[in-house]
Amino acid sequence: MTRQNAIALIRGDRDHSAVRGTVKFTQTNKGVMVSANISGLPFRSGETCGGNVFGFHIHVGKSCKGDKTDPFADAMSHYNPNGCDHPSHSGDLPPLFGNKGYAQMSFLTDRFTVDEIIGRVVIIHDRPDDFTTQPSGNSGRKIACGTISPM
Repeated sequence: MTRQNAIALIRGDRDHSAVRGTVKFTQTNKGVMVSANISGLPFRSGETCGGNVFGFHIHVGKSCKGDKTDPFADAMSHYNPNGCDHPSHSGDLPPLFGNKGYAQMSFLTDRFTVDEIIGRVVIIHDRPDDFTTQPSGNSGRKIACGTISPM
């Protein structure tokens, strides 16, 4: 059996055009290894309590298109095939912790397989996810997006 791997090329919206990066998804025997490498994130100097933490989710939509009020409106809501409350959606991911505009992290999850998320999108939000507010954690505006494609 061949294991499917995937990648999302992340691009910021017009107001966050410096945001760029990749999110790689590698299927393993234990789950999916997710590895994010992002640059150009907003850096809020002097904000030490949550100002450089960004919500990070897989959304159910299949496009990073949008409109004037939401540049990634077609991303739709969090990927949630089991109808769980937030933060137990399959698409709820750990937050990105910015380090002077950069963020890197890797984690293992069994909430989805790579095959299930190909064609969906990854979203970075401008604020941290509070892991409480329904349905999406009150993580603010969508500032960057990437479609998950096979590698």
